[in-house]
Amino acid sequence: MGIRRRIVSLAAALTLTGGLVAAEAAPALAAQAASGKTTATAAAGGTYLYFNKNQRTPGKSALSLMKSVPGARDTVLAKYRAGSGDGGPNGKNECASSQGWLPNGTYRVLAHDAHYNGGDQGINGKVIHVQDKACENGRTTRAELFVHSEMWPEGSQAAARPGQDNPYRWDGPDDYRSLGCIKLKPADIGNLFDKAGRYGWPTELKVVS
Repeated sequence: MGIRRRIVSLAAALTLTGGLVAAEAAPALAAQAASGKTTATAAAGGTYLYFNKNQRTPGKSALSLMKSVPGARDTVLAKYRAGSGDGGPNGKNECASSQGWLPNGTYRVLAHDAHYNGGDQGINGKVIHVQDKACENGRTTRAELFVHSEMWPEGSQAAARPGQDNPYRWDGPDDYRSLGCIKLKPADIGNLFDKAGRYGWPTELKVVS
């Protein structure tokens, strides 16, 4: 996630109209009215997301939309620059809640929403929610994990704040930093939503180093 707030659980958010935002251990954030287009489970389509961590520069990792091809090499449908982790000393520690990047492994894709309204200081716009995952120590569970960007709920960009980061505007490469979730720039998550709508929504996220 890109903002140090958390939301209510996905189940509660979906009950309220489809809310999502990412964090592991931060103050609660009430869900706001969303588009109503959130899906409780991803539609089957033979596709999955593949996140390949960049050990040297986490903000230059890659997220791909893949097509599963039985008996052959899977097909890359789209590939985007992406980031996970806050870029700090614990940015590559998968057990550092709200700091480190996502643990390696396979995640179920739980839902997506094209126009989520996360409320004050929350994540907005296009989001994909994936399941919680225990990190390598077997004790710490990374929860409320998402693929997202920085935008208003309808997808537009907020005005620039000179000398400040605006959580509703993509200000540059530093915005690839997150509190653990996977972040894309707005144009790329928009393209991902378009491709997923065309080829079928991914049912899994695979994270590798």
